[in-house]
Amino acid sequence: MANKAGKKNKGTNDSNRGEQGFNIFYQALYGSRWENLKQAFAMPADSVEFKLEGAQKPYYLDSASLYAAQCLPLEGAVDILDLCAAPGGKTLVLASRMGRDAVLSSNERSAQRKHRLSVVVEECLPPDISERVRVSCSDGATWCTRQTECFDSILLDAPCSSERHVFADPKYLEQWSPSRIKTVTTEQWSLLSSAFRLLRRGGWLLYSTCALCPQENDLMIARLEKKFGSESFVIERQMLPPTTLKLEQTQYGYHILPDASNGAGPIYFSLIKKQ
Repeated sequence: MANKAGKKNKGTNDSNRGEQGFNIFYQALYGSRWENLKQAFAMPADSVEFKLEGAQKPYYLDSASLYAAQCLPLEGAVDILDLCAAPGGKTLVLASRMGRDAVLSSNERSAQRKHRLSVVVEECLPPDISERVRVSCSDGATWCTRQTECFDSILLDAPCSSERHVFADPKYLEQWSPSRIKTVTTEQWSLLSSAFRLLRRGGWLLYSTCALCPQENDLMIARLEKKFGSESFVIERQMLPPTTLKLEQTQYGYHILPDASNGAGPIYFSLIKKQ
């Protein structure tokens, strides 16, 4: 009896993993739309060229990522932070938009990825802008133990499940399990709570992921609200720039999904203002 039960449990666990578990999990979230999303994942991403005058090279990034970075208000911001900046596309967008008296801290905790980030900043920004971008290698989750309320605008493009990349890679698809989401949400929360503490009162924080599941998106902002109180920040929905992409409103932010936006995304973002 015990052996049979053990085998049964093992089979049940196996059904939650790999490609089968991946499809079961996201089918439950998106219903019949899941097939459309998978078809969109199989198509080339909607990549756009980002090139500034005076830069050595262009940079290519997803148009949804470009739009998300354009949503962070920078007017009057002097101290700006991109907390998880590699590979560097969103840093380029922020740097191109910041004022002449502003400084952008572009941070990455991995030394290898930080090196790549430094190369992108050097090659894809003109010198008069790149000289005001400070690339650092630090754990963003612990930054708040050294400083607090020191940035006017913060972009947190958090590490996430990145389902589109998982779907495209048989190796990662075979390794997928629901525990992946639990692991990344633990990291996301550490980074988000740190970013909120680093943000000055009256400042702006844009939280984004390329994840599909609400645990990594809306529920992360709900957790921030529970931790710091509903009066600690407000969700901004009026200041977003125009776009041809389809913004699907969620409880705390917006989703851009590739089946509805010509291959762009997925990108989730929530723009909050600290009270």
